[in-house]
Order: sequence, then C-alpha cells, then structure tokens
Amino acid sequence: MIELAAIEAARERIAGAAIRTPLVRLYMDDVPAEIYLKLENLQPVNSFKIRGATNAVLLASASERAKGLVTASAGNMAQGVAWAARAIGVPATIFVPEQAQEAKLAAIERLGGRVRKLPYDDWWNILVTGRVEGVDGLFVHPVQDPAVIAGNGTIGLEILEDLPDPDAVVIPYGGGGLTTGIASAIKALRPQTKIVTAEPATGAALAAAFAAGQPVDAGYSASFVDGAGSGRVLDSMWPQVAPLVDQALAIPLDEVTAAVRLLAERIRVIAEGAGALAVAAALSGRAGSGKVACVVSGGNINLSKLCPPLHECAPRWFDQRNKFEGWEGEFGFPRRPHRTGEPAGSAARRKRTHRGRERRIRRAVLAPRAS
Repeated sequence: MIELAAIEAARERIAGAAIRTPLVRLYMDDVPAEIYLKLENLQPVNSFKIRGATNAVLLASASERAKGLVTASAGNMAQGVAWAARAIGVPATIFVPEQAQEAKLAAIERLGGRVRKLPYDDWWNILVTGRVEGVDGLFVHPVQDPAVIAGNGTIGLEILEDLPDPDAVVIPYGGGGLTTGIASAIKALRPQTKIVTAEPATGAALAAAFAAGQPVDAGYSASFVDGAGSGRVLDSMWPQVAPLVDQALAIPLDEVTAAVRLLAERIRVIAEGAGALAVAAALSGRAGSGKVACVVSGGNINLSKLCPPLHECAPRWFDQRNKFEGWEGEFGFPRRPHRTGEPAGSAARRKRTHRGRERRIRRAVLAPRAS
C-alpha cells in the first residue's frame, strides 16, 4: 500500500503534465448500478499512464535520466514515458510486445519514442526482472515502481473529491500498478468502498490468483484488450494487491466489445479494450449495485475496428475541394441543384459565391462563439 502523503505529493508534482479528468454519469435505463466514468482517456496521451510516468521521471535525479528513458509497455506507458522524455529533452526507448496495436505504436513514434518489438514472453520477462540488458537509460517500470504507483493513485483522490461516497470502484487490471495506486488512496480515505478489478477472460491472472490464494499460471491469449490481463500475477505485486482488492472479475471479450461500442454510441467516448473493461463489469451487475465508479483507463484504439475508413463514413459533400458545400441548407443557405456542366466564364462567379458563403458562415458561426 502506498502512503497517502506520497500520492498527495505526486498530485502537486504532475500538475503541469497530467490533467484532472472528469467523472461523468452514464445515464442508461435498466442498469444494475448508478455508474460513473472516470475518463482517463482524455489525458494528453489518451491514458492514465502520463501520471505515473511523469511522477517517476520528475523524482529521478538529472544524472539518472541524462542518458534517456527506457520502459516496457504495450503502448500506453510507452506514450507516457515518451511524453516525459520529450519534455526534458532526452531520448526514450520503448520495448513492446509483437502484438501491440499499430495505433499505439504510431502514437509512440509521434512523441519521438524509439520502438523495439519483442516476443510476448521476452517482453513479459522485462516486467518480471525489472531491467533491460545492454540498454542505457533510466528504466521506468510500468507497474511496480513506487513513484509510478503514487502517480496512479492521484486518480483515487480525484474520484473521491467528485463522488465522496462510492460503493465500489472498478479498475482494469494489467500488472497491478494502477490498482495498487487507486486502491491505496481509496482505502486510506474511505475504507468501506469496495475495490473491484476487471480483466479479460483471456488473461485473468488476478482472478486465478485469488481463487488459488497465490499467483498461478492462468494462461494468456492475445486479444484486442492488449492493455490489461496477463498469464500470471507479478510475484512482486501480489503482496501489495491482495490486501487491497475485494473482488477480481474475468470479463468475456464479447462483453468488452459491447462496452466499447456502447460508450462510443451513447456518450461519444472512445475507449480501448482495457478502458472498457470496468464499464463492462459494471453493466453486467457483477461489480454490485449502488454508486459504482469505473476507471476508463485509456482510449488508444484502432478506430477502423469501430468504423470503416473516414472516406467511407463521411457524407458525400465532405470534400476539401468544395469544403463549404456541406453548409447548404443550414443557416439559410439555399441548396443548389447538382451541376453536370457549366457555361464558360462561370468559374469566377462560382468563386465569388463561395467567398460570400464563407463570410456568412463566419458571421453565423464564429462571431457568436467569440462573443
């Protein structure tokens, strides 16, 4: 368990990087609980990982981080570390499992991180040993680093400030760092709140460990839920997690898929598979009734899984060559008949028409916003 003072200090330390994310109500009929969503997908790197990464990097000395930063991550911690490395002007080397999503890898590279792919077992071994041989730089462990866990715990402080009396807080479980951080804050301030974890059924190591009373090999199958779940609970994390967690749930993939789509369709929230795990658990009723806060841990998802490519989804008028045509019929703009051809000399008249239409759009839309 992380001391409350360390979590409160972390909140002050990371204030310039991480934002305070909202806790919003999920309004739906016929649901088993009063569900609230902690939207960590709205962080600058679209996941909670910026909190722990920033706290760990800022706590390290200048000499420790001078040669750069190193981490092992399925994608989200990688972005947090790459963000921090860019902020202090050092390189970041990121080790990812071979099945990491391309959307996450592209985000790492946009932030300047250098990606190195490894087979899943080799990648997991980095998390177990806590080091990478032959690579210079400060290794930021994505799970068991106390500074990372304290940064994660700031989410718990914010949940209780916005919802002082939750009956349960549901947290997606990957390696245990997010759960330990949030649960440490919640149990210190409101011990009667139940801590529930959610894992994909294809890698429910914590649920298996609770059933056996100790970490066991639970088996792991790669899926689109790549930010949570594993084949075995880290031995270093079990003593920290076990006293804090009241219930560990394994969530079927079809329920996670349904939760991802529901969040996108109902409240326009984009959640990755791991980010939708807690919501799926709450919607199923297995997390209990009353007030249930769900941590939407991240939103780094391949959007093609939700929707066809943009040019297939967009209306016909969405065309940069004629960008104002979509406003026809709005704000009093008349609709024009489709042109199959036009007489010579009409191009100049058409340009004048577009310029006039643009001025009317600005008066109708931009001026009210500015006021």
